[in-house]
Amino acid sequence: MQGALGDIVVLDLSRALAGPHAAQMLGDLGARVIKVEHPEGGDESRGWGPPFVGPDHDISTYFLAANRNKLSITVDLKSGEGKALVERLVRQSDVLIENFRTGVLDRLGFTAERLHELNPRLIVLSITGFGHDGPEGGRPGYDQIAQGEAGLMSLTGPSPAEPYRVGASIADLLAGIHGAYGVVAALYERERTGRGKVVRTSLLAAVTGVHSYHGTAWTVGGRVPGAGGNHHASIAPYGAFRCADGMIQIAVANEGQWRKVAALLDIDPDMAKYATNRERFAHRDELIADMERALAKHGREHWLAALGGLGVPAGAIRSIDEVYAWEQTRSQGLLVEVDHPVLGPIELPGPPLRFDGEGPRAHTAPPALGQHNDEVLAWLAERER
Repeated sequence: MQGALGDIVVLDLSRALAGPHAAQMLGDLGARVIKVEHPEGGDESRGWGPPFVGPDHDISTYFLAANRNKLSITVDLKSGEGKALVERLVRQSDVLIENFRTGVLDRLGFTAERLHELNPRLIVLSITGFGHDGPEGGRPGYDQIAQGEAGLMSLTGPSPAEPYRVGASIADLLAGIHGAYGVVAALYERERTGRGKVVRTSLLAAVTGVHSYHGTAWTVGGRVPGAGGNHHASIAPYGAFRCADGMIQIAVANEGQWRKVAALLDIDPDMAKYATNRERFAHRDELIADMERALAKHGREHWLAALGGLGVPAGAIRSIDEVYAWEQTRSQGLLVEVDHPVLGPIELPGPPLRFDGEGPRAHTAPPALGQHNDEVLAWLAERER
């Protein structure tokens, strides 16, 4: 395959979202990704919906989101024959990805030590809910549970009294992203050492790892951040504002931008309560009210044009269908067309990376269950000669 990882083989033993997303990212970079699924039903996300599509309405759009650029084979990991096949695949792979509950892979006979006996150069990515060790390392983890346990829900919603989950499965996706970049780092290190290693992350680690200034507000500042609705935790004005026909977002990051916005909305930028960001944040509710009174005179298109002309960051709040119809989205390669074995040509959300000097890559559709059994076995036999 094309791409920076075109000579890398990834054995994907994962299911659902975090592990499959990591494997998909590596596949987007050109790796050959072999997805191992149970013969009866495969990855459980094949059954997650609605929506379901296809002639028999049995293809999950959830599964389609995390499994492009993969080959699917069916293997019963609990059978002797299945274990023997996985051992053969491990010997020919560069990376193995798993997101079983802590200890499950060990009980199947594939401890880290055994995997490295089979292939000393193998890099293992292990994604768990709360970490593989520690007092709660064995807990099962799902996205929304992790969002709550890792504090993200306390930062999201209209107020501290109403915690909300992030609309996307952000804990799973972040764990996949962190895992993929850990794998790439381990591949680079292997060039020096000649040996693989185990890369570990978790939903807990992934969410805690993006606390950023919310984390230091507590660890350094001694303040526990809380949900602030659609407005920034430290900057004002910065958030969503009502205008005549809906809402727009305005992000004022410095004093120069503030003075432009204030002049546009006929607000005195030098009055004591608005003169600095510290003061504006302290009087944020009053500032929002003053801005929305002015914004109520015109609709979104008027204000977005005016703010854009001033160089002030502002934007609409788009629905998902509007995002994919937007020419800017399409211009960035964020939609790819693939030929699905049942659905025919379909569009999928595309990879978020581009590389200068490289044209758009061809992508393959998420596979049907066991679609590549014969192909992978033939490839494996050729590698073993």
